Amino acid sequence: MLSTLKFRLPRIGVRRSIPASSPRPVEISLQYETAVAKTNARYLSYSIDISVLAGGFWWEGSLGIRAGLGTLRVTPLRIKRRKLDRLVRALGPAYLRVGGSEADKIHYFFPQFEEKDPLILTKKQWRRLHAFVRRNNLKLIFTCKYGLFRRKHHGNWHGTELEELLEYSKKKNFQIDVFELGNELNAYWAFHGLTSQPGPKNLAQDYVTFAELVKQYYPEAKISGPGSAFWPKLGETIRPFTNLTENFLKHISLPLDIINWHYYPFQSERTPFRTRAAKIKHLVDPKSFADFGRYSNQLKALRDNLQPQAEIWTGETGSAQCGGQPYLSDRWASSFWWADQLGQGARLGQKVMVRQALIGGDYGLIDRFTLKPRPDYWVSWIWQQMMGKTVYAAETNDPYVRAYLHQHRNGKDLALLLINLSDKPKEFSLNHQLSIAESYVLTAPKLTSRKIRINNTKPSFNKGNVELKDFRGPAIQSGVPPYSISFSRVEP
Repeated sequence: MLSTLKFRLPRIGVRRSIPASSPRPVEISLQYETAVAKTNARYLSYSIDISVLAGGFWWEGSLGIRAGLGTLRVTPLRIKRRKLDRLVRALGPAYLRVGGSEADKIHYFFPQFEEKDPLILTKKQWRRLHAFVRRNNLKLIFTCKYGLFRRKHHGNWHGTELEELLEYSKKKNFQIDVFELGNELNAYWAFHGLTSQPGPKNLAQDYVTFAELVKQYYPEAKISGPGSAFWPKLGETIRPFTNLTENFLKHISLPLDIINWHYYPFQSERTPFRTRAAKIKHLVDPKSFADFGRYSNQLKALRDNLQPQAEIWTGETGSAQCGGQPYLSDRWASSFWWADQLGQGARLGQKVMVRQALIGGDYGLIDRFTLKPRPDYWVSWIWQQMMGKTVYAAETNDPYVRAYLHQHRNGKDLALLLINLSDKPKEFSLNHQLSIAESYVLTAPKLTSRKIRINNTKPSFNKGNVELKDFRGPAIQSGVPPYSISFSRVEP
């Protein structure tokens, strides 16, 4: 019974009207005889926005939005710090994506034309980025500049500026593993004006030119695209103007390595138009998680029909568009969608999930100013310790209890992720006589807490290290606390 679990149930700071707990345990069906998917070893990955890296317009302190950007210019990120390295290594191995809205207006090394206060990626910043990638066992995804030009010029993209960066990078033996052209090209109309919006046929032609250039310098690199933005409830929004993924895939004359897309399940108050606002009632509502699966299956169908050799990656995702929601995206309430989307994405066959962002914004895993890990960081860390590449099916008969099953990282056991979205404790029963050997239960005093507990222990680094054994407690056997996320090692 739940009373034997020996952990303190957290105080919950939000009252919600949800169905009462059933007197019968939640039935959890685990089907581990046959795998349903396999992820990349670097499945859980993350980004550093190029605005943060180079010192562009960013979200912290911004109350609104201007051309898809925050309204405040920030200082470039100090990327060479031992504490940051420690935090990153604990989340490895991973891909690091450098992209974002200003990827299409930044200049490489020096400005190409006269411009007031241009944003420049300097050689020093580029060198330090690659040193950061090397010492932290990362692989780099780089969003290359598509540029801002009128519609009549689309289809005739030229990479003169990019070629200079490629030549320099090759000369320095910098490794770039994945290249993508442009950031959220289906949303150019919103960020850069109606006449900047590319059509799918012209974009497909530009991608061919881009790929040919990249392969001259990095023949083994992967080409990823188109990186379209999907909105909750709307998908690619305005048909046919911004609904370009399908026709892009139809018209591109080269085989893509990766079909990638961007998705945020919620919108922050900075977003002028919101289809699902980032509010607590939405952050813990299982209905909010359904769109991710729907769009994933749509993309899978397009991939199977048009680019069957390609992998599907979620190339950018965070809790809420436009920097995250202040006072929510950096709190415990935001961890539930993240844990669930990691589980959903793996089960649906997505190979990589790129979190926006590693650092910076309200949605950053790490606070940019203090370098303190946020709740989502610890969810990510335990995922990396527990959840292996092989994915199995897991189902429950309660929409407020979500279950995901992987092979354990140790290669012989199973790893079970349980998410309780209810404000009540939930008892459960497994469909097999399985033994739960150890569990790591994440809780917080309230949904708006900045800090969480793992088995009632505050997580922290001890002399630069953190290990699962620091949080060992009793294994859960038949129940989970309210508003909790638990990872368990299961012996089959």
